Amino acid sequence: MTVAARVLGRLVERGETLAVAESLTGGLVAADLTSVPGASRSFRGSLTAYATALKGEILGVDGTLLAERGAVDPEVARQMAAGVRRALGADWGIATTGVAGPEPQDGQPVGTVYVAVAGPSGVEKVSALRLNGSRADIRRESVRSVLELLASELGGNVRAQDTEQTGGN
Repeated sequence: MTVAARVLGRLVERGETLAVAESLTGGLVAADLTSVPGASRSFRGSLTAYATALKGEILGVDGTLLAERGAVDPEVARQMAAGVRRALGADWGIATTGVAGPEPQDGQPVGTVYVAVAGPSGVEKVSALRLNGSRADIRRESVRSVLELLASELGGNVRAQDTEQTGGN
């Protein structure tokens, strides 16, 4: 069973919903989630805000923050997760932002990624990742990492038996 399937199962058990905000992953998190039969029981939807301006316009990320630090920033990731949760009316929001390559962005080297989760009762967490590998490896590992971050917040037996190994490290 994939981490996406376990996360969705845990959300159903809890009677909670999920929304996703993606940048560097370009819809891969949503694709992973929707590949699971019955995903619609807890997955509300996703927003791919690839352009920096959309992070502010659609997800409500602070414009000054974006202007000063760029899109590849832990606070941007946190605000994206909170923003998609609010925008799509979900209990949980997760987000990805970073540099998959081939060139650095906003002064950040390739492989710099931030994944975030926002949830009920003020839960907000951000993980900073430094990934190696190809563009595809970095994007794939970003998907796995954001789902693992959510799994850790959901608790229970979500992570058990996860033996999948993906590139990027």
